[in-house]
Amino acid sequence: MPIKVQGDLPAKAVIESENIFIMDENRALSQDIRPLKIIILNLMPLKHETEIQLLRALSNTPLQVDVTFLCMESHVSKNTPTSHLNQFYSGFSEVKHKKFDGMIITGAPLEHLSYEEVDYWPELTKIMDWSLTHVTSTFHSCWGAFAGLYYHYGIDKVPLKQKMFGIYEHRVHHRREPLVRGFDDIFYAPHSRHVGLDEDELAKHPELVIYAESELAGPFILMAKEGKQIFVTGHPEYDRMTLDKEYKRDLEKGLPIQIPYHYYPDNDPNKRPQLTWRGHCNSLYTNWLNYYVYQITPYVL
Repeated sequence: MPIKVQGDLPAKAVIESENIFIMDENRALSQDIRPLKIIILNLMPLKHETEIQLLRALSNTPLQVDVTFLCMESHVSKNTPTSHLNQFYSGFSEVKHKKFDGMIITGAPLEHLSYEEVDYWPELTKIMDWSLTHVTSTFHSCWGAFAGLYYHYGIDKVPLKQKMFGIYEHRVHHRREPLVRGFDDIFYAPHSRHVGLDEDELAKHPELVIYAESELAGPFILMAKEGKQIFVTGHPEYDRMTLDKEYKRDLEKGLPIQIPYHYYPDNDPNKRPQLTWRGHCNSLYTNWLNYYVYQITPYVL
């Protein structure tokens, strides 16, 4: 799928080097079609890496996607230059009058805080409210999924005794649902989190349906309102080496961290990890775009 971004976005060169079709504004203007308008609320500290991962995940259908990156106006990013945010990101005040076909709310390393302690929580709740009336379908990822489940359904996160960290096996439920169309019965996906979900609390909300879960990692893909809200508790978009970087970063900081589960061959951190989840990541994002955005959204937003 052609991804439309600003011509000088640094992530563009990385995506093009992988032979993924990506275009700038000038070429997009010559295509007489209505692209899908996707807004990405990027809450991750290393925004450049997340930009690459998500643009890659969105690149596997013939649809043209016009991407807008959104950042919080009530929070100062410590890990991304202000110049990058000013050039490539919008604030909520700039987009709140617009409508979008789809939205992605990413994860954030904030699990140690209650939601109300997060400095931009009031702004985030306004954005999540806005998404119900201005976005056809919203894809919540990792911390974004936990935050969405808490705000929309009152389901709080549950602290884990040990970090859920590695590549976990998942089983598909309701495989006739288009969201998991093309999935194998068993598939793998990365997790990197300190919290989980109380399944008894989930059971109180029959409108929330679990479409994939792991015996070890718990519910993974949940959906509500016929696809208007999708919650994914892991990081299917992660690169091959993302968990490796996280593991070695925490080791250098002297933090308690275990070797990522089922990640390194022979459990040896000196060996290159095998990429075992990319195919299902691509299917998940492609199915979301096709069945819950493209086929549902109005032609005139």
